[in-house]
Amino acid sequence: MRISIHAIGQDKSGPETTLAEDYARRVERLGRNIGIAGVAMNGFAESKRKNPTERKMQEAERLLASLDTRAKSVALSERGRQFTSTGFADWLRGERDNASAEVCFLIGGPDGHDRSLEDRAGMLLSLGDMTWPHRLVRAMLTEQIYRSVTILANHPYHRA
Repeated sequence: MRISIHAIGQDKSGPETTLAEDYARRVERLGRNIGIAGVAMNGFAESKRKNPTERKMQEAERLLASLDTRAKSVALSERGRQFTSTGFADWLRGERDNASAEVCFLIGGPDGHDRSLEDRAGMLLSLGDMTWPHRLVRAMLTEQIYRSVTILANHPYHRA
């Protein structure tokens, strides 16, 4: 199973990007032993439209157009489901065991996702009640994917 992260906003160099890339490399190394191919990260330009509603609609179109038709889409949203780390690992295991070709996490722009994208997503996911900068969200999400892979591989990284 492939995992991808599609985000509005181009990833700039910096410590958050370095951290996200490090966790993505770790997933690739450990994940291949348990049927997870790795994490691909893709950034898309923010909309330049003046109206926030129009910006979200245009960004939703970009994200939806980028999806593989076989991918399970997971939109990050404050209204989404929250997991413990082991719960997230169990969910990821279920996707892998149900032969999902790809799980694609969608991160919206500064205004969030358009409701049309959230309605079409296979699941809404929340990383908590707080608001996080998008650059940190990528690092936090790749770390939790890596943590899930370590849990599934019985690796000692996760200590609950």
